[in-house]
Amino acid sequence: MRIRATATAAAVLGAVAVSALAAPAAQAAPAAGLKVTFSNVKIGKVLVVGASGRASFPVTYTVTKPAALSDKNLKTGPAIYRGTTITKPSDLFVSEKPGTCKTVSSTVLNCSAALVFNVTDGDLVNSESGAWRVGGVAVDSKENLAWQGDLGATKLLRQARLTTDATPEPVKKGKLLTVKGSLTRANWETNKYAGYGAQTVQLQYKKAGATTWTTVKTVKTSAKGALSTTVKATADGYYRYNFVATSTTGAVASAADYVDVR
Repeated sequence: MRIRATATAAAVLGAVAVSALAAPAAQAAPAAGLKVTFSNVKIGKVLVVGASGRASFPVTYTVTKPAALSDKNLKTGPAIYRGTTITKPSDLFVSEKPGTCKTVSSTVLNCSAALVFNVTDGDLVNSESGAWRVGGVAVDSKENLAWQGDLGATKLLRQARLTTDATPEPVKKGKLLTVKGSLTRANWETNKYAGYGAQTVQLQYKKAGATTWTTVKTVKTSAKGALSTTVKATADGYYRYNFVATSTTGAVASAADYVDVR
């Protein structure tokens, strides 16, 4: 769930946290009376988000708390943010729901939660793709808050799509194959996929019966994301285009196109 630094923070870390997070995050400094710390924060996979719908990513983390603070009176969740500190962010997301925790000891909890991005509802704009910092937030039954930042780094990336079509099929050995394709990526603001221009993409080949792909050449997309190149047909096998991630867009490999060489 997004918390805009310029707006009221309406993050919901359980019913207890509703009013506690009703102040702007920039004003929510760690409470002196809430001595809770986060460690071992792990985001289960790269944050690659499509053009529409909801995307959910699992996060696990460890919470250390005072023995006198009951588990039932504590709600926690992971966060990602941009800005100088987590308490003065330019942008901030926290988990949509509080984490589910297992008690390790009177002072240690192992927790899991999810970071959820609802693109259709406007959670993301394209400029937010790129590097983010990782943090956590805790709130007790008295609405004391504890924010902790600098717990790691992650990337929030726009999803890419890629196609491959090799023709003619079948083809005579030694003749040229034309391999076309298209690279598009999510536009979070229009909720559509659009051509990703001027990008370097690998054309890869895997001989029938083989298990590994070999890069045959690199091809640059047109302004509208189109791909086209030629290769000499040598043996039955598969062709695909492969795109390596950029600082804003996730990696993707197209489905393989089998070519019968006669």
